[in-house]
Parts: sequence; structure tokens; C-alpha cells
Amino acid sequence: MSTVDVISHNAEAWDLHVKNAWQWTVPVSHEEIEAARAGLFSILLTAKKPVPREWFPEELAGLKILCLASGGGQQAPILAAAGADVTVFDNSLAQLTQDRLVSQRENLPLKIVRGDMRDLSAFADSAFDLVFCPVSVTYVPEVQPVFDEAYRVLRKGGSFLFGATNPFVYIFNGPDWDQNRFTVSNHLPFCSLDELSPEEVSRVLQNKETIQYSHTLESLIGGQTAAGFAITGFYEDVDDDLICQYSAKYFATRAVK
Repeated sequence: MSTVDVISHNAEAWDLHVKNAWQWTVPVSHEEIEAARAGLFSILLTAKKPVPREWFPEELAGLKILCLASGGGQQAPILAAAGADVTVFDNSLAQLTQDRLVSQRENLPLKIVRGDMRDLSAFADSAFDLVFCPVSVTYVPEVQPVFDEAYRVLRKGGSFLFGATNPFVYIFNGPDWDQNRFTVSNHLPFCSLDELSPEEVSRVLQNKETIQYSHTLESLIGGQTAAGFAITGFYEDVDDDLICQYSAKYFATRAVK
């Protein structure tokens, strides 16, 4: 498949996730918005561990934040309720609809823009004070343009908060993984279509299942420093997968321009 096809396919796959009410597509509650308005908020870059409060400026009022590939009515409304000037950018129309619903329900002035996270040409240089990018680069084939563009749209001294899947999980055979068996069979970097037969690829495309890319630690961490960032914070996180009894599955970084 071409890159354009993958991006379009994954947008439709996420639209289907919204229809099926997957956990990362369910908007935050009114109670969470009210807490954020009172200065109390918890927000995720990865699966379970909240982003440390000190990764954000002490005062969010008026802070210009880009929630990058972060639709779903979750992070962007929370940050807007906490006082920030928030733009949410995502490739899934249905995910952006979730943000629009929360914006209307809670009278939050969210800016909503659709697009490919590798191309932020809709925004000027140095337009934002903070870019917030939860686990999402796994759905694009190239990650360096994401970091380069995030760097460009940040002002000097601005922060880039980034979450990712640890690439090691992609070395395991997918069908065996689904049966809680960890069989090493894949090389990194990896695309989730690589281990499939032509018939299985057709099923993925027909059923609008996401196409995923592992990238590498070098591209996910070194790519940020290559863009010009200085990494100033790091943590790991888990979810409920059996693999997390052995190792953390996600990581998050804080980087500064």
C-alpha cells in the first residue's frame, strides 16, 4: 500500500473505533471537566500513568497547546478546561467529532483541525507553547517528519510531550500474541502487514483494522534529538497485556526546544 492509502485507511479504522466506543474514543465526563476548571486534572500520554504535573507550566491560562493526533474528546477538552488555548489536530473525522461534542457540551473554545500528523503546514512557525502527542506515531510509516514539524511549530523554550509504544512488542508473532504466547518472529522496524498472508492483508483492509508501524528506539528517541529537541523527562508505562508482567510496554518523553 502507498503511504497515502495507509493514512486514509487508518483514519477510517479510527472512525470505526469511535463507532465501537473503544476506550480511547470515549469523551471525558462533565465531572472531569469541572475538576480541570478548578485546576485539578489528570491526563494521559500513554496507557495508565498520568503525565507528571511538573511537565506542564504551573499556569495554563492562555498557554497555546497543540494536541497532535489526539482526537477523541479526552486530552484537548481537559487542557482547555484548565485554561489553555487548545487546538486539536487529528486524521479521524469521528475522533474530532468527539472533541466537538465535548466543546459544545461544556462551552469550551476548542479549535479543531483535520490532517496528517506529519504535515503541520496549517500552522505557522513558533505558533505553540506546548505540543502534546499521545501514542499515535505507530499509525504512520515515517516518524521523523512528526518531530521536525513539532519542533517547527513550537516557540523557543516550548515543550513537546510525547508517548509511544516500545518497539520491542512488535518482535512477537501477532496471532500467538493474541493467545498470550510470545513467539519472536518479526524484525524491526516492522509493519503489521509484514507477517500476514495476502488473504489476511485483504481481511485487515476489508475490516478496517489499523495498520501499525513499530519504528525503532533510535527513530523514536534519537529522532527527537535530531529534530533539535533536548529530552528532559522520561517514564515508562504498562497496560493489562500479559507482556507487562515482564516489561513496560510504553514510554513517554518530555523534550524542550
